[in-house]
Amino acid sequence: MKKIIVFFKESYAELKKVIWPTRDEVISSTQVVIISVAIIAVILGLVDMLLWRGLDIIF
Repeated sequence: MKKIIVFFKESYAELKKVIWPTRDEVISSTQVVIISVAIIAVILGLVDMLLWRGLDIIF
């Protein structure tokens, strides 16, 4: 039981050291992720379409 208490005390101490991002930083990072995912999805969709059409032509 003592180890559990020590664990939570140390965890709390570590959480006090964390520098949490601001709301603007979170919004900015989220926008970057959404835009990146959209671009990659479009690229993969185009590659898939080209490969599918290429296979249709071959077979």
